[in-house]
Amino acid sequence: MRSIEQLTEKLLSLPSKSRALLADKLVESLELDADSIIQVVWLIEARLRRDEVRNGSIQPISGDDALAQARRRIEP
Repeated sequence: MRSIEQLTEKLLSLPSKSRALLADKLVESLELDADSIIQVVWLIEARLRRDEVRNGSIQPISGDDALAQARRRIEP
């Protein structure tokens, strides 16, 4: 843990332009992890929906009907 503190101290002494670049790189590295998690969650959701259609627990509707329903719900 001490090495993280030492590294932080050194990094905070960098010029602000360098710190901004470093911050951007760090955020970018975290976004890749988040993107992977989001992809897995959506894949699970898609499989669950597929299975519901296959086993007959829900009836699919057309894309046009889905959009019409959504519009009715959000329009005053």
